[in-house]
Amino acid sequence: METAGYTALSRQTGLMREMQVIANNIANANTTGFRQEGVIFSEYVTDGDGLSGVAMAAARVRNTSFVQGTLEQTGGTFDVAIEGDGFFLIQAPGGQRLTRAGAFSPSAEGTLVTPDGHQVLDAGGAPIFVPPNSDDLAIAGDGTISSDGRAIGQIGVVQPLEPRQMVREGGVMFRADEGFEPVDNPRVLQGFVEASNVDPILQVARMVEVQRAYELGQSFMEREDERVRTALKAFIK
Repeated sequence: METAGYTALSRQTGLMREMQVIANNIANANTTGFRQEGVIFSEYVTDGDGLSGVAMAAARVRNTSFVQGTLEQTGGTFDVAIEGDGFFLIQAPGGQRLTRAGAFSPSAEGTLVTPDGHQVLDAGGAPIFVPPNSDDLAIAGDGTISSDGRAIGQIGVVQPLEPRQMVREGGVMFRADEGFEPVDNPRVLQGFVEASNVDPILQVARMVEVQRAYELGQSFMEREDERVRTALKAFIK
């Protein structure tokens, strides 16, 4: 395959990756706490003498949007949302993870957990226990949980040291390998959850653009293949 073919193929591969990301965004448009993703195209350049150098498109970097999603009121006692910066700290099987999805509930063991059963942690990394039948349970703006007017725990709200370096896991969970620290003045709202920050209309529009770009690239590759075939036939004759 000639340079033109490799270049077109690398572009097609990148567009396919972006289409997969867009489809995942649309599928999670109604997922609580989901963060929209995008693909960053970069240029891969090899050294050359001015004639043999090659430049190709690469789309290996995914960019996560941290724009605030809409805060939806649910009235649920254990539903919480963060207004502004920060993530909830939870305990997943692979270690501590960060999430913006705050639809929590008490487990049979009395700990506060996510819908997937992961324990919600305080800022120190300890699970949060809630008394059974706590109808008067209240959650303050800083995440402090109170029952009968007595503080029983505090939901951990942390901020990653390197947000752009976080790795997405399980749709709404992130792994912060660079570490995280507690948010000084978190703003936690009880009875609310944060909706996905995906804009379905913009994502569908981008999907159409990517599809057209892919079709254009496919057409170019077909014409290039025909050109090579024609040249070979002429050479053989």
